[in-house]
Amino acid sequence: MRVLVTDGMDVSAAEQLRKDGFEVVERFCEPDELGTALREFDAVIIRSATKIKEPQIDAARGSRLKLIVRAGVGVDNIAVKYAEEAGIEVRNTPRASSNAVAELAIALLFSCARNISIAGHTMRENRWEKKAYSKGFELSGKTASIIGYGRIGRMVGDKCQALGMNVLSTVHRNRPEGCECETMRFVSMDELLTGADVLILCAPGRGKPFVDAETLAKMKDGVVIINVSRGANVDEAALLDALESGKVRAAGLDVWLSEKDPNWKLAQHPAVSCTPHIGAGTKEAQRRIGLELVDIIRELGSRN
Repeated sequence: MRVLVTDGMDVSAAEQLRKDGFEVVERFCEPDELGTALREFDAVIIRSATKIKEPQIDAARGSRLKLIVRAGVGVDNIAVKYAEEAGIEVRNTPRASSNAVAELAIALLFSCARNISIAGHTMRENRWEKKAYSKGFELSGKTASIIGYGRIGRMVGDKCQALGMNVLSTVHRNRPEGCECETMRFVSMDELLTGADVLILCAPGRGKPFVDAETLAKMKDGVVIINVSRGANVDEAALLDALESGKVRAAGLDVWLSEKDPNWKLAQHPAVSCTPHIGAGTKEAQRRIGLELVDIIRELGSRN
């Protein structure tokens, strides 16, 4: 069986697949060539850089391709239903990177609370700005409103509570069991927005932003916005306006509407702590993702 890896994978996982007898080809393909390339493989492993949409699936339709695997949580870079209708299975690795993403959310939160990003930047410019950046705030006693209380959101909530914060979330489908307690409650979306000292986005994309001018208007002055979910969950222009006006005190962003051409004005704002989509970027998470990928490919091999 042949496996195409377009965006890289853990070295030990790739070696294990080769030991198991799979032919693993690591090669990035441009969108216009990807569909044709997929015809020569039984499975493809992608991350966020590669998109497999209707044109690529049409080009691969009827070939040997049986499986698309997203090495990560979200599958919004794949036309899932269209692929499945074409007889191509779609899988992901939802558990492996959850803790890494949750820890980055907390890291961005600390950076926003204590001005770490901008203070460090000015230090590297040989500027001692102690007075300007000694006006942070403590997390203990604050309320973190989390949109998306799945694997990642719940880990973020647990970490926030460990820091002495209160947690609010809202349920759109199934209510997670065993979460609610004195420091964690499920509330309406309006209560979540109006009660937030910090809003943390951990939800998959839904086609329109969770954070836009309308939702920002409902929130407290000086709220902090953290996004480790999907760039499209935030209206970047509205967020920039809110940062300029002071409605939003600070923002921590790991994801962007465009990764090829991020909103550089937003990224360079002094109240923004930002990273280039590195939520799953830990050695531990990559090893766990690799192990999950090996199991998924082995499962395909056992059926063929």
